[in-house]
Amino acid sequence: METSVKLYTLTYHNVKTYRMAGLFILGNILLPQLCHLMPQGGMIWLPIYFFTLIAAYKYGWKAGLLTAILSPVINSALFGMPAPTVLPAILLKSVALALTAGYIAHRFQKVNILLLLATVLAYQIIGTAGEWLMTGSFYAAIQDFRIGVPGMLVQIAGGYGVIRYLLTK
Repeated sequence: METSVKLYTLTYHNVKTYRMAGLFILGNILLPQLCHLMPQGGMIWLPIYFFTLIAAYKYGWKAGLLTAILSPVINSALFGMPAPTVLPAILLKSVALALTAGYIAHRFQKVNILLLLATVLAYQIIGTAGEWLMTGSFYAAIQDFRIGVPGMLVQIAGGYGVIRYLLTK
């Protein structure tokens, strides 16, 4: 199913960029706290990326980039998760997600499951390659593909639902 939605490309000169990014950052702070209530919840559900996907897809790469960088940094500073040792890899994946989602939304001007699947796979592949280069451990780098598939599916289906139903205005 394909849906045309009103997509934005907000600029850093627009107050709405910061207001929307602030809301998505708050979501990226609260959702991981809920997921971390279950053992390995963060590694399974990948909650730190959920609102970054929506921010970048709906409001453009600039709002997405603010969300992508500030969410993990604030979470790490306040709650120690992600741990500072894995923060660079999380930031790489978050930035890759923001740029990929912003590009795909701008390029295609619509939302559908296949486009969100492509977005999630692209940022995960880029992030996995980058993490492998950073850590030297392929096993650690493919962790999201080993145990984070439920989180990727939630990003695709949940992101589609939020963009389609809640952000159509």
